[in-house]
Amino acid sequence: MITPRPTVPASRRPPSPAGGGVRERTARSLRYARYAAPALLGYLTVRLFGLLVLARWARLKQHGVWPTLATSWDSDWYLGIADHGYQDTLGTRMDSNNLAFFPLYPVLIKAVAGVTPGSRASVALVLAVAFSLVAAWGIFAVGDRLHGRRTGTVLAVLWGALPVGIVQWMGYTESLFTALVAWALYAVLTGRWYAAAALTVLAGLARPTGIALAAAVTVAGLTAAARTRAWAPFLAALTAPLGWLGYVAWVGARVGRWDGYFAVQRLWRNAWDGGAGTLRWMRELLAYDRTPQLFLVAVSAVLVASVALYALCLADRQPLPLLVFCGALLLVVLGSGGVYFPRARFLLPGFPLLLPLAVAVSRARLPVAGLVLGAAALSSAWLGAYMLLVWPGPP
Repeated sequence: MITPRPTVPASRRPPSPAGGGVRERTARSLRYARYAAPALLGYLTVRLFGLLVLARWARLKQHGVWPTLATSWDSDWYLGIADHGYQDTLGTRMDSNNLAFFPLYPVLIKAVAGVTPGSRASVALVLAVAFSLVAAWGIFAVGDRLHGRRTGTVLAVLWGALPVGIVQWMGYTESLFTALVAWALYAVLTGRWYAAAALTVLAGLARPTGIALAAAVTVAGLTAAARTRAWAPFLAALTAPLGWLGYVAWVGARVGRWDGYFAVQRLWRNAWDGGAGTLRWMRELLAYDRTPQLFLVAVSAVLVASVALYALCLADRQPLPLLVFCGALLLVVLGSGGVYFPRARFLLPGFPLLLPLAVAVSRARLPVAGLVLGAAALSSAWLGAYMLLVWPGPP
């Protein structure tokens, strides 16, 4: 079974926001929004606290908060694509080919900026914040589906309180991608195969790790099709990888070589080496470097914790699509021989890894749960400000 028996009685669950006419669907969506309100308010509280800490620290260092969130590092690349499009040659310069950045986010920036006031940088930031709320709602929906409302709420709050959670409110693609991942996985869990396929195709146009979601939907779809002999999961399985494959094929055609996308990634020092590079970095930082940089130590801790949490997810026998997605995501991120410092950010969409912790916190007594969530929020706020204002590189 893909969906375990819910811990909350069906009579106490609001109707899912799907099915029926437009008026009925709207009413259901509003009821479900009210049902999810504690999770969204908890998520907002955590992220607003992080923003306040960042603003205070930025003022002390005489930095602007808006440029830091909207126009730094990868944000500039997405804004450049929205303004001028993609280049049409491979070139040889390192770290300079914008074909490494997937198109969905800059397309949305350009489309929304064309019909709204303000700069494209402001639009990009507003979109990131809006999609973070959509993501938190989807994360709650998955947690609620599997373990009940309280676990779903804790799961959304924990996602907001991740060590690099501030990236969710930057002009980056993590919020957009996580929103697509969360709702695609929820669609699979509830048997909405066409919605799952459509969301997965979009996710494949948002980030390179869209291939991990495609793998999850494909495996789940083929498994369901073999069990039920239904066409919907089979078609979803075939359709899911098309977004990612389509962009990779387009890049190859644009630069005139079949492996064009992978050649672009090599120009950004990204190549899959099975984890050898990750282990070298960890060994250097944790065993040989006498004064390791704090941010890199935090990244290493996130990677180690993610592997441990995945082991717990396997022991808990989470639903197949969640296990495949997180396993593939870890395989891509840990197996890369590229730059080390953004690995914690790359794992932000892996929210199912937090499920064992969310279940434990939701079952704990209120003071214990409050202490855990408060400590997570405090550490996330401090490390987020440190990452953007002290650490000299990208997040």
